[in-house]
Amino acid sequence: MKYVVRAISDTVTEAAKNFPAVVLTGPRRAGKTTVFRHAFPRAQYVLLEDPDVRNRAKADPRGLLDELKPPVIFDEIQNVPELFDYIRSRIDAKPRETGRWLFTGSQEAPLMQGVTESMAGRAAILQMLPFSLTETPKATLLAGGYPEVLARPANRALWFSSYIQTYLERDVRAVANIRDLGTFRRFLALVASRHGQTLNRSDLATPLGVSVPTVNEWIHILEITGQIFLVPPYFENFGKRLIKSPKLYLSDSGLACYLLGITTQAELERSPFLGTIFEGFVAAEIMKSQVNQGRRRELYHFRDQQGLEVDFLFPGAGGDLWMVECKASKTVQPAMAAPMANLRKAGGNQPGVRLAIVHRAAKSGPPAKALTTGVEALDPAEFAAALGGRKRARRKAVSL
Repeated sequence: MKYVVRAISDTVTEAAKNFPAVVLTGPRRAGKTTVFRHAFPRAQYVLLEDPDVRNRAKADPRGLLDELKPPVIFDEIQNVPELFDYIRSRIDAKPRETGRWLFTGSQEAPLMQGVTESMAGRAAILQMLPFSLTETPKATLLAGGYPEVLARPANRALWFSSYIQTYLERDVRAVANIRDLGTFRRFLALVASRHGQTLNRSDLATPLGVSVPTVNEWIHILEITGQIFLVPPYFENFGKRLIKSPKLYLSDSGLACYLLGITTQAELERSPFLGTIFEGFVAAEIMKSQVNQGRRRELYHFRDQQGLEVDFLFPGAGGDLWMVECKASKTVQPAMAAPMANLRKAGGNQPGVRLAIVHRAAKSGPPAKALTTGVEALDPAEFAAALGGRKRARRKAVSL
């Protein structure tokens, strides 16, 4: 697969112009190293997962740093977080020199602890996720967005199988002392079956015969290694009693399909998980847009005890509040907009609220027609483009 310029590249380059160090976090194999090596082709590269390099860095960090001429890329820095202290002193000696130290990491919490303790004010911190639709149309529900899967789609199942094994052996063991990786592997599959549902920790603990605190720990591991994300409830006061539990999603739809045993597009079309997989795909597009622009992740869901539910609410780049309903259907119906309209009404019909139905694109036929004022109907590609502030959807807003 030919190199595809990533949406975060400009943000990375700008950060390197203004900070001595740049930290790029995200799940394993999302393309972090490739972005750095293309943005800084003359930078020296140090892979800290190599046992010899890692041992050298731990045994003689000053000696290693003396041999390197910045800019330097340290790949998987969480393996030797002690380097932060030694690099900090070199940054402080030349504080005006920017873009000299570049770090990648796939374990966000351990990595961020080292950054917070040693690199505060010295490093720009960015997050990177797999490919989005704005980067390549090859990102699909079945394939997901990991670069190597999109480059070799015929080997999708083998790649995900190997990825999970590597993830279990490296990231999970590095973060926590889990002896029974087989049970954790079953836990990962069980999480996939709860994709898009409200998180119920007891529901996850009981089938595995583990405690709720253990499930809490394992959920935390999946979060900090970028395998899942939790969407918390929107707490704005709409005068309603809200459901306060977050919703759980796997970060990549391709991984979700693999764990659910969905191997072909035909199987996906028949699957009872199609709706939640599509919903998670849209959620991931929202977060990819936010992190690629260097913004913090802000994504919420709404559900009250009377049954009013809106899939996603989040602030747009221009300051508007988006309300989004996700529908795996290729046909847009007026009733799909009712929950958003009711929620907007409950909020006093405040200005600056943007409503959208995101639905799967039909292969042929006319686009959806205007039905009611104020709601857009967008397919995923149009929605992703609108999120990035790029060219608006190719068809006019559909009023539902």
